Amino acid sequence: MQFFREKNFKQTIPQAKVGDGEEITYETTTAAVRRGAHFFSALQASDGHWPAENAGPLYFLPPLVMCLYITGHLDTVFPGEYRKEILRYLYCHQNEDGGWGLHIEGHSTMFCTTLNYICMRILGEGRDGGRDNACARGRKWILDRGGVTSIPSWGKTWLSIFGLFDWSGSNPMPPEFWLFPSRLPMHPAKMWCYSRLVYMPMSYLYGKRFVGPITPLVLELREELFLQAYNEINWKKVRHLCAKEDLYCPHALIQDLMWDSLYICTEPLLTRWPFNKLRQKALEALCMLTCWVEDPNGDYFTKHLARIPDFIWVAEDGIKMQTFGSQEWDTGFALQALLACNMTNEIGPTLKKGHEFIKESQVKDNPSGDFKSMYRKISKGSWTFSDQDHGWQVSDCTAEVLSPLFNDGTRNCCSMFLFYLSLSLYSLNLNQCQSFSFQLLNPLKFLKTLYVECTASAIQALVLFKKLYPQHRTKEIDNFITNATKKHFTRYGNWGVCFTYGSWFALGGLAAASRTYHNCLAIGRAVEFLLKSQGDDGGWGESYISCQDKNLTPLEGNKSNLVQTGWALMGLLSSGQAERDPTPLHRAAKLLINSQMEDGDFPQQEITGAFMKNCMLHYADYRNIFPLWALAEYVSECHRLKSGCIAMPKKHL
Repeated sequence: MQFFREKNFKQTIPQAKVGDGEEITYETTTAAVRRGAHFFSALQASDGHWPAENAGPLYFLPPLVMCLYITGHLDTVFPGEYRKEILRYLYCHQNEDGGWGLHIEGHSTMFCTTLNYICMRILGEGRDGGRDNACARGRKWILDRGGVTSIPSWGKTWLSIFGLFDWSGSNPMPPEFWLFPSRLPMHPAKMWCYSRLVYMPMSYLYGKRFVGPITPLVLELREELFLQAYNEINWKKVRHLCAKEDLYCPHALIQDLMWDSLYICTEPLLTRWPFNKLRQKALEALCMLTCWVEDPNGDYFTKHLARIPDFIWVAEDGIKMQTFGSQEWDTGFALQALLACNMTNEIGPTLKKGHEFIKESQVKDNPSGDFKSMYRKISKGSWTFSDQDHGWQVSDCTAEVLSPLFNDGTRNCCSMFLFYLSLSLYSLNLNQCQSFSFQLLNPLKFLKTLYVECTASAIQALVLFKKLYPQHRTKEIDNFITNATKKHFTRYGNWGVCFTYGSWFALGGLAAASRTYHNCLAIGRAVEFLLKSQGDDGGWGESYISCQDKNLTPLEGNKSNLVQTGWALMGLLSSGQAERDPTPLHRAAKLLINSQMEDGDFPQQEITGAFMKNCMLHYADYRNIFPLWALAEYVSECHRLKSGCIAMPKKHL
């Protein structure tokens, strides 16, 4: 709304609907596209990106509040009005049974119910306080399931840090692990980047057995969250406990044996002389709390505090903590959608600002210092998920922003990409990101990983790149594409919900590699899946439960989701469906047109982003990007074929 007021935006293109039994006309469809493009353009920030929240998980915010409480900076970072909005967010997403889910649409879990309960108490709510008795209901949910002793491993760690759990009740996280030789199959360099980033500070705090100040609130919580007296708990016996609501990835027997061996045999040695000298060498401070533990007045902690506003987002449901942002990811998709509208004469300034943001966001240098010794990869010439400060090169983010740049003929960015490409071609995503040993020994019980999307994005970008630079590493690019398309192209989407999302990427990637419905079995199967799962209203609607169960689960009541309908429509278009039978395309386009709101916006519906199969992400920009993009592609393809897919005026035939 702020941008609309600043830009004095008013929708001037009349709204049009497609009635029952009516043909979809060229004028109606292009009007919907133009309305959507102008509305979305008005949401662009002055630097060229589209600000939007990237949130959903309910275990992001409470640890931040706990950290600020421990370090004594809570009142400074979150004064009174901030606290009210944080509490409002917690109230909005409390489930009817009193608990909180892993994400805003998920069933209640011990992990998030406990963390959010503690968060409410820190922010000033009494043990029975909160809107609609939020605290009492949350505590009842916890105690009815045996108390917090059955919280999963990450929860045990945070409770130990906060003084609500004894470290002896957690499985070991020896910091000496980070000193292993890199040639070993189990080495931090072989961990997934997010897991590595989480477990390094956790192992530091475990190695120090750090416990925050035991305040009156901590003592009260010790009485509120357990079924027995705190000092009577046998902590050794609760190490492997995990509430059934949280158990998504059960430990293998070999993993429990490993934890027991470390707990019984290794830890007693590592905490005594002379082996404790090795532990001191292994301790490495990373992330905000560990930097404070290392030096409460140090520059590193101060710099962490300064970046907290980057992660805070205020919306209709209150203040939340988001991920590190999806600015480049969203902008790459947004530009592709707007370019597909073929409206350069109307939205030229929007496209220009978006291109400038992408060009300025490219990573210009590799990580500082001897980054390879720190098991970092090259990043110069790549793009990240959020911005330059993020620093992590991401294959599909790089691929998705290249498409609009190639359309623009931006040579300076492409020349830097040449450097990145020449050194990373073989690892764009054909290699798995985790070794078998780490998958087997995954310590998380509530998250699970292993990406059709990344491979498909890389194929499409390399095909476009080859057209622009036909002489550059042609053989390697051809080999990559050939090998990638030989892989089993699963329809399971890892970063979106779910089989619909994966099918869109798979069909686009295979089509870019010159595979067709007639010569590629994978395309035929994906098309068959999409056609069979199309709803009675012409749309597609898939529940997030598909991600965790790995089986197609429709939305409740067989509702359609407009973002997923956009994915499916674009997937079918890339497969050549318009030439075979355009009827399913008409039905999908009709739903999108008729669902557009009066101002050109599309309604916010169910969550469509996914993370690690069991946690969902809300991408607020998706509701504008994908319905618009799909309609633009629909108009373009039907106009190209001139086959009567939509009723075309004579001047366009």
